[in-house]
Amino acid sequence: MNSKGMYVNPVVAGNYADPSVIRVGEDYYMTHTSYKAIPGLIIWHSRDLVHWAPISAALYEYVGDVWAPEFVHHDGTYYIYFPANRTNWVVTAPNPTGPWSRPVDLKIKGIDPGHVVGPDGKRYLHMSDGHIVELSEDGLAIVGEPRHVYEGWRYPDEWVVEGYSMEGPKLRYKDGYYYLNVAVGGTAGPPTSHMVVCSRSHTPWGPWEHSPYNPVVKTQSRSERWWSKGHGTLIDTPDGKWYIVYHGYLNGYHSLGRQTLLEPVEWTEDGWYRAIKGITPDNPIPLPSGEAVKQSRTMDDRFNGERLGIHWQCNGELPEVHYRQQNGALTVRGRDEQSQRSPLVFMTTAPSYEAEVELSFTGAAEGRLLLYYDDNAWMGIGVSAKGARHLRSFKQYAVKPCSGERVFLRIRHEEHLVFYYYSTDGIHWSRYDKVTEASGFNHNTLGGFLSLRIGLDAVGEGTVTFHRFQYRELHN
Repeated sequence: MNSKGMYVNPVVAGNYADPSVIRVGEDYYMTHTSYKAIPGLIIWHSRDLVHWAPISAALYEYVGDVWAPEFVHHDGTYYIYFPANRTNWVVTAPNPTGPWSRPVDLKIKGIDPGHVVGPDGKRYLHMSDGHIVELSEDGLAIVGEPRHVYEGWRYPDEWVVEGYSMEGPKLRYKDGYYYLNVAVGGTAGPPTSHMVVCSRSHTPWGPWEHSPYNPVVKTQSRSERWWSKGHGTLIDTPDGKWYIVYHGYLNGYHSLGRQTLLEPVEWTEDGWYRAIKGITPDNPIPLPSGEAVKQSRTMDDRFNGERLGIHWQCNGELPEVHYRQQNGALTVRGRDEQSQRSPLVFMTTAPSYEAEVELSFTGAAEGRLLLYYDDNAWMGIGVSAKGARHLRSFKQYAVKPCSGERVFLRIRHEEHLVFYYYSTDGIHWSRYDKVTEASGFNHNTLGGFLSLRIGLDAVGEGTVTFHRFQYRELHN
């Protein structure tokens, strides 16, 4: 991550898109789009904007696909506003670690809400289509009807972008101005699509003037390390420095999703912010001030404790509905092969990594270690009393002998090439005679803005017990 006072992007690796970040004193908190995954709205904590650790989750029930949230600290209460299921919701807590409330339906359409307090002391939400709506004093309801107040900056017609698609309004107040960041250009597609543009006004409802430095963040060429950079939030440090947090795809690795990036900005004499000449997210950047919190890109989960860690999620429901953790084991009853029940998923964070499980099974159940994009696009290796076999969403392959009281499965992902291994003792491994190529498992091919995650699953009559899960990045 860093050496000799420098850091290297991403600051949060994996598919953590649409970052929304706040500072409370010397502490920073951030959350992201969580899609269908539950628990959702994972809360991250940092003391220096670079080293982040997950500390809680704000959403423990499924209300639909969760997109582009807004993290807010207002009058001692924490709020997260987010769109899902064609409306917008809010959850609240006295502390980022919770307890978080159940979601409240604001009954307003639109996406990517952006919170702001006006000069009249009232609270408002900006929406992606340039509308604004007033909030109640407690922030749990809307007041009146939305009204259109903003027309975004337009890029030249000849630019290579996916489409205009204005979204992600984020507001900061500084020195008499409300600065409004929006993302335009489309968040995927061509590498030069996405960007951050800025406008300012003396009120949250305009009139607006557009920054002469637009776009303030943009991928200019497909040769850059980070593609489709956009959706930016401004954040200041206790010592008066300013940064912008945004997302982007790693060049050649759309299957990892949109990752969280950090870049310093500077303010001009005429009151605009801009990128600092000579500093890019492609190269090492000087570390901000602050204490580094503990951070790890490895995992060794022995399934101790009464509840799964928040690094495990399921799509559309809590993992505990089907996965039971107790006494150092994770047990799940096998599902029917045609069932759409979500596997238990874990976020991948690097172009190359290994995942390994130790498991046992009863009856005809098959334990599976997967690389999972969605129900229609996945690959992996499974083991049952019949032996080990490679699996794809569209095909099942020959069974290889593999029997024992406990069995070990391993997936090795090396820059889109995927290898599959099985073992009866965790020491001596056999490689399954099948190598797959995974670069197509991404939004531009399959839609959904998802990423390739590790999955644990069980199929067939009986139960599967996972005794240990390990994940480690590989550095080529």
